[in-house]
Amino acid sequence: MAQYARRGVHGQTVEAIARRILTGEIAVGATLNIVALQEEFGVSLTALREALKVLSAKGIVDARQKRGTFVRPRADWNLLDGDVIRWQFAEGPDERLLEKLHEVRAIIEPAAARLAATRATEDDLAALDQALAEMTDAIGDPAAAIAADLAFHRALLAATHNELLERMEVVMETGLAERDRLVHGGDAHDDPVPSHRAVVDGLRERDETAAETAMRELLDKAVRDVEKARGRRGSQ
Repeated sequence: MAQYARRGVHGQTVEAIARRILTGEIAVGATLNIVALQEEFGVSLTALREALKVLSAKGIVDARQKRGTFVRPRADWNLLDGDVIRWQFAEGPDERLLEKLHEVRAIIEPAAARLAATRATEDDLAALDQALAEMTDAIGDPAAAIAADLAFHRALLAATHNELLERMEVVMETGLAERDRLVHGGDAHDDPVPSHRAVVDGLRERDETAAETAMRELLDKAVRDVEKARGRRGSQ
């Protein structure tokens, strides 16, 4: 699923309201003051309703006669939606959400690596090799390093040839991008290439256990990298 484009007044309105709901500024169950929001954002009623349709599609708000537009229970929110995840990082790293996303990765990616070891084609391996090459070239360039890491994990999911696992790309990429911004935003960090190459080696050798183990070790390293990044931020 493509992420919602954050462009223009419409996109800004969607994001502003979403962030207020996700942070609890507008509480679950609260009825939105449509007139006040319309005046605050300087948009037409039609434009505001279009913005609320986006949030409704993500399970965040709903509308009822006599009650108006209200915030649905958190259990109804599409928490796996890439935009919903991204909006929660809008004010900076959310450590609890990063931990939850890591738990999801720890469940999915080692199993994906194991499966990919039995299914990866030459094209899949070439895509992973290309991501490794980009990772090597990106050393010292945080933006390029993030893009290369995302390309690697996207290629890994694709190598499973399981379309449901491939759809996890939206969840994995959004959380991974935020984690990478935290890690690669510092002045120094460990070379990520060896740990990623070990996963590819396992796939190339058709060694399911080696691929799974390498991915688990990569994820353990990811946790250590985040802890180091937190330490750097705390000492600044």
